Amino acid sequence: MKQLQLLKDDPYLQPYSSAIQGRYDYAMRREKELTGTGKLKDWANGHLYFGLHYTKEQDKNFWVLREWAPNATAIYIKGDMNGWQKSEDYRLWHIGNGVWEGKFSEDKLKHGQLYKLLVEWQGGYGERIPSYANRVVQDDYTKIFSAQVWNPEPYKWHSRRKPDLKKEELFIYECHIGMAGEEEKVSTYNEFRQNVLPRVDSLGYNCLQIMAVQEHPYYGSFGYHVSNFFAASSRFGTPEELKALIDDAHARGMAVIMDIVHSHAVKNELEGLGNFDGTPYQYFHDGARREHPAWDSLCFNYGKTEVLHFLLSNCKYWMDEYRFDGFRFDGVTSMMYYSHGLGEDFNGYGSYFGGNADGEAICYLTLANKLIHEVNPRAITIAEDMSGMPGLARAIQDGGVGFDYRLAMGIPDFWIKYIKEVKDEDWKAGHIFYEMTNRRQDEKTISYAESHDQALVGDKTIIFRLIDSDMYWHFEHGHSTYMVDRGIALHKMIRLITASTANGGYLTFMGNEFGHPEWIDFPREGNGWSYKYARRQWSLVDNENLYFAELNRFDKAMVHLLRENMLSVKDQNGQHLPWIYKLCDNDGDQVVAYQRGDLVFVFNWNGQRSFSDYGILAPEGKYRVLLNTDDRQFAGFGIADDSVEHFTQHDPLYALPDPYSGLVKGWLRLYLPARSAVVLKKE
Repeated sequence: MKQLQLLKDDPYLQPYSSAIQGRYDYAMRREKELTGTGKLKDWANGHLYFGLHYTKEQDKNFWVLREWAPNATAIYIKGDMNGWQKSEDYRLWHIGNGVWEGKFSEDKLKHGQLYKLLVEWQGGYGERIPSYANRVVQDDYTKIFSAQVWNPEPYKWHSRRKPDLKKEELFIYECHIGMAGEEEKVSTYNEFRQNVLPRVDSLGYNCLQIMAVQEHPYYGSFGYHVSNFFAASSRFGTPEELKALIDDAHARGMAVIMDIVHSHAVKNELEGLGNFDGTPYQYFHDGARREHPAWDSLCFNYGKTEVLHFLLSNCKYWMDEYRFDGFRFDGVTSMMYYSHGLGEDFNGYGSYFGGNADGEAICYLTLANKLIHEVNPRAITIAEDMSGMPGLARAIQDGGVGFDYRLAMGIPDFWIKYIKEVKDEDWKAGHIFYEMTNRRQDEKTISYAESHDQALVGDKTIIFRLIDSDMYWHFEHGHSTYMVDRGIALHKMIRLITASTANGGYLTFMGNEFGHPEWIDFPREGNGWSYKYARRQWSLVDNENLYFAELNRFDKAMVHLLRENMLSVKDQNGQHLPWIYKLCDNDGDQVVAYQRGDLVFVFNWNGQRSFSDYGILAPEGKYRVLLNTDDRQFAGFGIADDSVEHFTQHDPLYALPDPYSGLVKGWLRLYLPARSAVVLKKE
């Protein structure tokens, strides 16, 4: 048997070779069981069969609704079409294998009508929303959710651009549609497309990551307690309006991915899949494994063929129907371990391959990645994993799970801990560089200083940790304090070192790029159901008298710089070079410098000392400054003259080629203001 490449690349995995080979063999065997000699993309078509469809047969139009409910004894449609009464005219019939089907003439159902299923079982019954419902709406008065017959004119796509972000590094703008407006309300797809998307495009981000797309009964769950997996949340508008948003993003050359939640489901029975056909284990585990101990939700049984069909079809549906370019899979750690990762330290390879690993869940993730890339080879998948599972973001044929990227979740945790617990004078430049680059070199990662997680009530954004209440009173030009000046300087430096050391991509959450001043708190009983903190205050960044404008200007300059320069560096095969060479690491001075391609990044974290003619060994040649965090246009002090060209000074001691880069180095002497960073390019 040929050894998997993952095992060849990491000899420390050899003791676990049987486990890694076993998970690969099981996934391949399971795929064959499901598809025979076919492809996953031809098998995962549950959305085309189940649910409500307006169809044509023998020149006759009619409606057909199918549902999988193996424990049901009878199923009826109740809704606007029959006065919400049980009626034989709207009955489904069992056609075998737990599948129920009802065919109705085209006059029986009309676009816009609300309906539910009345599912009966031995000893009980309940109203349910179809599991494959593609449109679910909430009544404004009763707050009750119902499925809606949805059969508009097909959306006409305008953009023919097909983003291929595998050819460059990702710059992801993570967003939530509902809280994207400034008004204290739930914002819409159209408002985002008209008002926010142009901002994202101008900043230079090439990928939009949309949260809370799948319908969820509780708005404050941030979209993570999903009830209806095939329905785009109607809170934000219609399916066609979501398609228009994606269409516009594509026309701008941006990819659009969605936060997909397959790690668990909401417990609700009236809105979701819980107890759908009268059994607790139809889609979920039975017994103690059914409920997630920390999330108050239900855990899918990935060993069931019908569950695989449901979830894999869900992946394909969002790509086919809405043209999403991929997914960020939520809660991957929770899926991969029987313990859900709770209380685990994952301090050695044995943590990943012992009896704690859920082979069925890992198999599902492997098949999902294979399916997604069959449907669209340009698609991207990102795993939210805290455990560091080896091979998670490696190709399936190499023995990996098949994700394109993994989130570098340790980086925001590091920044929080550093800002909270370490005094400025004790910040170690080398330690910061190590934390930014400490990752599996054979897997691509998405680095970020903060995402939505760090902006929630109970936590603090980086800008708030740095400046605190001074933001409210001293963020206007001419009124800054030491805390404001320090916070602005570090905010820029933290983002620059996080983004420029990324090996795969960089992510920011909506508003954090300009230091949004307040946290996120969705309407709830505890805050009087207020929308005050479930919005983004764009008027602040548009006010040129406030420092938010300068922070936004810096983020734009940084993203454009990295996309236009750093990412142009390729090897002989046309692949982007991820390598980063450390040029200087002086913890006493709090200075670190590194090279990436033709760019040199120099950071002076020292808050007390500026340095004149600071010597850094860099490849010989002429350098010019591309970006300086201390520039006045970025709310800096503008101390250095960035128009000056810099020439390295030859030193005979370093005349031999560097063993790592192969380049001859000379002394690059720079003026480094306190708490500043500079990016130079070798001509």
